[in-house]
Amino acid sequence: MMPSQRLSLVLLIIILHVVAGMNVSIIGGKEAKKLKPWLVSIQLKEHHVCGGALIQEQWVLTAAHCKNFLKPIESVTVLLGALSLKNSKNTQRIKVQRCEIPQKFSEETKENDIMLLKLQEKVHLKRQNVKVIPLPKASKDIQAGTKCQVSGWGTTSVEAVKSSDKLRELEVEVVCRDLCNCYYNNNPFITEDMLCAGNKEQKKDACWGDSGGPLICKKSMVGLVSGGNGCGDPKKPGVYTLLSKKHLFWIKTTVKKQSNITALYN
Repeated sequence: MMPSQRLSLVLLIIILHVVAGMNVSIIGGKEAKKLKPWLVSIQLKEHHVCGGALIQEQWVLTAAHCKNFLKPIESVTVLLGALSLKNSKNTQRIKVQRCEIPQKFSEETKENDIMLLKLQEKVHLKRQNVKVIPLPKASKDIQAGTKCQVSGWGTTSVEAVKSSDKLRELEVEVVCRDLCNCYYNNNPFITEDMLCAGNKEQKKDACWGDSGGPLICKKSMVGLVSGGNGCGDPKKPGVYTLLSKKHLFWIKTTVKKQSNITALYN
């Protein structure tokens, strides 16, 4: 192996360790028996980094803070139609063309933690294992106590670094904002464009390694895994980006703008 290749390998390992320490994934859940046709594994050099949701044939929705780990963009792909990351049968792998994030995204406060990935080509939707998940037709707040589901390929324990090969899923319950802000001492402050959800049992939570995955409530995508502080602590529930009116408007205008630009040059 050439010195330059060794250096590239070391840098990749460091990046993946950092990703595991800053992103969010599933611990204490169960192995999914069926794949989620809209769920995407976002990968750097074919190593899982973040989750995402296919919202159009050429667009994936995920968390903005994932962009820190998607460099160089030429090495970023999305894997669709997978239950196991090691089994590529009937899956689709497509390169990412560009990333779009809101101008007011804040790493510190987690506000506007949302990102769009434009793929280099359209996904083949004729296969049963790959489908688009629709955006909510209108934004609505999610009531405290609502049962929701989150899934992903992230690490399965607080101590683990390596992503899970098998897709895992977990049920979480929405926590009211006032209580969540009390738990977090307003750091981060949970705004109307965010929500909290957790599990009353310890060691069951969204944790290290798989941010950007969709939050599903009553069979509809309502948010994205953003972050939190601690894993499996009932008093530190997971923080999610809510698909609020503001965020839905940004998604629709961004996709429309980029689609018009593409049309001009094709």
